[in-house]
Amino acid sequence: MARLCLLCFFFFLFLAAPAASQQLYFSGFQDDAAVAANLTLTDIAKIEQNGILKLTNDTSRLQGHAFYSSPVRFKNSSDGKVFSFSTAFVIAVVPEYPTLGGHGLAFTIAPSKNLRGLPSQYLGLLNAKDVGNFTNHLFAVEFDTVQDFEFADINDNHVGINLNHMISNVSTTASYFVDDGPTKQNLTLKSGRPIQAWVDYDSSVNSLTVALSPSSTKPKKPILSFNVDLSPILDEFMYVGFSASTGLLASSHYVLGWSFSMNGQARSLDLSSLPSVPGPKKKHTAFTIGISVAAVLIVIIAICVAVLIIWKIKNADIIEAWEHEIGPHRYSYKELKKATKRFRDKELLGRGGFGKVYKGTLPNSKIQVAVKRISHESKQGLREFVSEIASIGRLRHRNLVQLLGWCRRRGDLLLVYDFMANGSLDNYIFDDPDVNLSWQQRFGIIKGVASGLLYLHEGYEQVVIHRDVKASNVLLDSEMNGKLGDFGLARLYEHGANPSTTRVVGTLGYLAPELPRTGKATTSSDVYAFGALLLEVACGRRPIDPKSSSEELVLVDWVWENYREGKLLDVMDPKLKGDFNVVEAMMILKLGLFCSNDSAAARPSMRQVVRFLEGEMGVPEEISAPKVMEGGRNGEGFDDFVNSFASSSFNKFSSYSSTGNKDMDMSFASFSTSPLSLLNGRD
Repeated sequence: MARLCLLCFFFFLFLAAPAASQQLYFSGFQDDAAVAANLTLTDIAKIEQNGILKLTNDTSRLQGHAFYSSPVRFKNSSDGKVFSFSTAFVIAVVPEYPTLGGHGLAFTIAPSKNLRGLPSQYLGLLNAKDVGNFTNHLFAVEFDTVQDFEFADINDNHVGINLNHMISNVSTTASYFVDDGPTKQNLTLKSGRPIQAWVDYDSSVNSLTVALSPSSTKPKKPILSFNVDLSPILDEFMYVGFSASTGLLASSHYVLGWSFSMNGQARSLDLSSLPSVPGPKKKHTAFTIGISVAAVLIVIIAICVAVLIIWKIKNADIIEAWEHEIGPHRYSYKELKKATKRFRDKELLGRGGFGKVYKGTLPNSKIQVAVKRISHESKQGLREFVSEIASIGRLRHRNLVQLLGWCRRRGDLLLVYDFMANGSLDNYIFDDPDVNLSWQQRFGIIKGVASGLLYLHEGYEQVVIHRDVKASNVLLDSEMNGKLGDFGLARLYEHGANPSTTRVVGTLGYLAPELPRTGKATTSSDVYAFGALLLEVACGRRPIDPKSSSEELVLVDWVWENYREGKLLDVMDPKLKGDFNVVEAMMILKLGLFCSNDSAAARPSMRQVVRFLEGEMGVPEEISAPKVMEGGRNGEGFDDFVNSFASSSFNKFSSYSSTGNKDMDMSFASFSTSPLSLLNGRD
């Protein structure tokens, strides 16, 4: 009995005592039973033969994770105070292309080894739904090689401390203090060279520090300091390890060595004793391979050599030197041909004015994409075209259709987009009588498109004017989220600059009245088109409907008339059968009229529009209607209104009626102003 009491005493004494100092030390990761037992590798993470831990390779949109297999005890109880901890590790980032890294890696402390993260800007840590949730209990120190505007990154070469979020609580450019003085020396994370990092948390003063160095010696002065109590963030037991991901551009992310200590200082790593970092893969063009093969075969038989050269020249991707400097990702023609099953008709999603769109599955990542194939016989402006594609490809927002990459092969230009499983919005509003969007779905789509358009106008490094906002350019993903696509007519200019005059392009019914007169596309002209989108989503009718009576021909005029007569809700889509939120419907209709004002100065900005939709402010009670005279709007007959467009520098007027484009949009297009005009047409 006395012995049992003594055992119980020691057991409770053990529970009350602070956690013992736990030490982990990996000077390289030899692929033996001990390492295999202590590390859990998921996704594409693996240990190379030379003992280096490889989290990702240079394949686009993948992720890799490596965690210590057993959980580490960070405090004595669920509501206790976190213990001090320290870690040191050596990393290396080898980009696919010398100056273009993507995306980064992170040291992380997480409640589970199986993170439900996404690749690209999420670094494999979180996803779009759980970003910022306090229940994540996630701590990370990110080493980011891409500047992501959605998460307010300071640049494309920074270190940040993240708590439950992809927006860093504090961040700084990757660097270190020279000789412990005030002078900073920058480090390039994507240089391919080993960089040692130290992360230390002092529980007694709630201090978290991060230090970097290209050597084995730890600087006395950290590059990043942050006062924070991690007790609410970390659970009693947590997993420690690393996460990395790739995006449109890819990097191989390596961990060469790692040490970790609870309640003690982690051992620094000797760089000279760690495995060597593999260099970047050598990129060979298909033409060079063809010539090499031909040189070998010419010795065998001249006829075979001639046949082989002809075949190679016909099928090779001829890549000029400047194309290596262009982002986003450049796919090979062979890769896209395989993804679309040789562009067979069964994979055809639709046709536009300048190309066909095919469904495809990328061979390596198995990601579903939409591949738009554009014929471009003229080589004039090709380099400018690709440069503008690079600018549009850098847009990142959850409500914009992402341009993933491109390919050029002789007369063909191929653009690769995110695949939108549910097609375009106009199919649900106009074309298919058997399907109907609920009011809740419509309202959510409107808010999403507004958010994306606000990002184009104010959130990107340049002002982006879409110039073709309409229902057929709003695409729906598998969860019916609305995403604005088709940037074929988009124009970019610097914030604060005056838009230049250009030929007018767009679709009749969405064009702001001032465009034919000024020739200047502005954010306000985008707002006008968004107003037309609001009305067609609410009313279930096109902005100009030739099948309607003369009184109802122009949608905005018809809605104005019902507004003046106090019968505004009479214009709501009959397919809704009255099942809609009256307050929201009145707000959407009035906002559509507000945005459709003939005067550009009287329209709201997209920031104001978003605030209206979020309920932060109310739409004005009284909307000033335009003067309606006999024959049409503003004293002009409708024929005069159309003729004013025809006399204003348009050089093409077309009506799309081909397969996959049933909306019969009357579109004005001028392709001499911008190479991106080649993309005009339905996706």
